[in-house]
Order: sequence, then C-alpha cells, then structure tokens
Amino acid sequence: MLDRLSSSQQDLESEELQEDAQASGCIRIAECNDRQVVRVTGTLRTVTLRPRAGVPALEAELFDGTAPLDVVWLGRRSIVGIEPGRRLIASGRISMSHGRRVLFNPKYELRPLGQE
Repeated sequence: MLDRLSSSQQDLESEELQEDAQASGCIRIAECNDRQVVRVTGTLRTVTLRPRAGVPALEAELFDGTAPLDVVWLGRRSIVGIEPGRRLIASGRISMSHGRRVLFNPKYELRPLGQE
C-alpha cells in the first residue's frame, strides 16, 4: 500500500496497463520480437495521418506499460474509434523499423468505453 502511495501517476498507469495485458492473455510489447505473431493490448497515446510512399497511412502509438508499439493502417485516413486514450487489443505480425516495433494492418478490437 505504501508503494502505491509513493508511486507517480505514470508508474501507476503503467502498472495497471501491464496487469490488464496479463488478464487479457496478451503478450507484453517489450517481449515482442521481430516477425513474431502477437496479440497485444494497451492504450493509444497518439494517432496521426502520415503518408507512406504516397499512400495515406493512419499511425497510432500503442503503449502497454512496458514499451511502445507503432500500429499502422495503410490506405486509411481515419478509423472510427481509433483516437488517443482509447484502449484496444491488436494482433498481427511484428516488424522492426528504425529500431521500433511496428504492426501493419492489424486485426483489432476496441475495448468498451466502460472498461477504461
């Protein structure tokens, strides 16, 4: 109890996200390796529209309390429900790009708003 009182808000949020990932049966992002098929969960920190090779691409940063993961939907300008602060579960094959983990065109499930 004393540890929780002396922890920062960011530490508490990270701990909560890690517990949620474990309860959901998902792998921690920090444990994901290149070319591995994964199922991860976390909170979207940022969502941006950034063209890739002339094609629109919706990019979001997913964070689970251990590490960030870039989630990219190619050919999309927006997706209803994909917004900062929203929790989701994403699955697909991890790739590495410029030292960061990336998940292209993942299958995803938006977490109900009441569970956030």
